[in-house]
Amino acid sequence: MSNNLLPPSGPGRPKDPAKRKAILEAAKTLFLRYGYDGSSMDAIAAEAGVSKLTVYSHFTDKETLFSAAVKAKCVEQLPELLFELPDDIPIETVLLNIGRGFHALINSCESVELHRVMVNQATLNPKLSQMFFAAGPQQVLDGMENLLRRADAAGKLRVEEPHRAADHFFSLIKGSANFRLLIGCCGPQEGEEAERHVQDVVAMFMRAYKP
Repeated sequence: MSNNLLPPSGPGRPKDPAKRKAILEAAKTLFLRYGYDGSSMDAIAAEAGVSKLTVYSHFTDKETLFSAAVKAKCVEQLPELLFELPDDIPIETVLLNIGRGFHALINSCESVELHRVMVNQATLNPKLSQMFFAAGPQQVLDGMENLLRRADAAGKLRVEEPHRAADHFFSLIKGSANFRLLIGCCGPQEGEEAERHVQDVVAMFMRAYKP
């Protein structure tokens, strides 16, 4: 049978991107304020100013909405363009931009609160933890791994194990300061302190993987 004779797989009316954005913003707000279990789809719909049916038309269930909210937060701070490798831009500049974006992401109030939510959920909902990691940290690692693989092929770096190198890079950017922030021992690194930290990490990374 020809595909032209089959009914359309989705609804006839295109989804409103403005409503999708409002739902994601509402989800981020409520998940951080009340945790995953304390945020209902009804409450998210009310916060977004849409019907619950509209929420379900964009996101099939609360787990899918949570994953989308996590991914949206990561993309805000680390858009896919950061992981491109332009011929006319030094690799060190690319790494600095990624380092700054990642540092800002992990030290933001939203990220810190989300991390604390996930620690509380770790033993209660392992599936949710896996979805969180796949939607956020894994996406960032994959983007960095692919960038380092291309940099190696282009002769800009010499990276035998891009996955391990990506993991090392982000671990260095986080450092002990981020852990102290998470447990409430200090505030986030900002301004000149943050910039110096990122520059030190990139300089170390360049020395380790220079061609």
